[in-house]
Amino acid sequence: MEQKTESKKEFFLTRPVRFLIHWRPFPPYELICYVLMFAGATMFAWATMFVDGIHPFSIEIIKPIFLTIATLYSGFFAALIWNDITDTDIDIVVHPTRAIPSGHISSKKFFAIALVFSALTFLFAVLISPWCLLLVGVTALFVAFHNKYLKKIIKLPAYSEIFTPVQWLAVPLIGFFAIFTALPATGDINFSVPVLGYLSIHRAQLLPMFLLVLFTYFADDAHDIAEGIHDVEGDRRLGVKTYATSFGEKNAVKISFCMLFISGLLGILLWFFTILSLIFLIPFVILWFYTLDQFYQLIKTADDLQRKHLGKIMGKKGYDYLLLSFSLIFLDVFLQLINAEYLHWINSIV
Repeated sequence: MEQKTESKKEFFLTRPVRFLIHWRPFPPYELICYVLMFAGATMFAWATMFVDGIHPFSIEIIKPIFLTIATLYSGFFAALIWNDITDTDIDIVVHPTRAIPSGHISSKKFFAIALVFSALTFLFAVLISPWCLLLVGVTALFVAFHNKYLKKIIKLPAYSEIFTPVQWLAVPLIGFFAIFTALPATGDINFSVPVLGYLSIHRAQLLPMFLLVLFTYFADDAHDIAEGIHDVEGDRRLGVKTYATSFGEKNAVKISFCMLFISGLLGILLWFFTILSLIFLIPFVILWFYTLDQFYQLIKTADDLQRKHLGKIMGKKGYDYLLLSFSLIFLDVFLQLINAEYLHWINSIV
């Protein structure tokens, strides 16, 4: 009897973990890229504070970097799970192998898991600052209402894919706001709001933040539109307004290509106007050209079934383009920080 109780206890503890491991086939490189992406946004925000070049790393930056990773990682899983719950009727048509349509888990149990990840997201966010908690809260409310109601109710052409990328803007915004609130008030713009606390912003940070937000939007929208071509039948059946359902699949392909093209130009501007070096620019341009070439295959495709099939593949390639671009930002800033630390060490000896 005791052995059976222990077996049940072990099963209760291990089942959720095993489920999450096999819930979605996340490639290992993708899971690593999320860490680099979330850390890179915060490190980039810190590095852009200085107009005279990158400075050696500060110990007080370590905490917001790790808390940002924890906040955005748990928020990423929470958003995915909420999306699976709210899009069950669409997934039954276009993704029948996903967790809920396939019967691997009930909506009720998945809801409980989503609550846990959401609670962790809010906890880590408030440990960064109340400002970051506010950003997380606004993003969570938007994602909840957008996925559950708005994209099925609002009939504005392409509404779903115009607004879905907004949730990804939390990555650069939380990265910058973590830095705005982590350091003493030494910026050019300093103000305090009751409950939320102070913000200290260096003017040099505003343009990099703006460009990174725009890049994130267009890069994510490019991959969303491509995946929308694959999901077009389910979206049409439920009245979801995507570029494909609003303007036709052929036009959606061209719009997706244009979004990707604009994101590449924004990436180059990000290099031109910030501390990013050729360590970022050269591999980024290669990655951009490669992804453009892959997306162009969609434009050349005449067969509707083939286009839907390629839409799913190109959507994944566009998503990898977004993740790898942020990873290149992390790599560039990280190597520059190491170089700055080395030069600082040499100067201290001399």
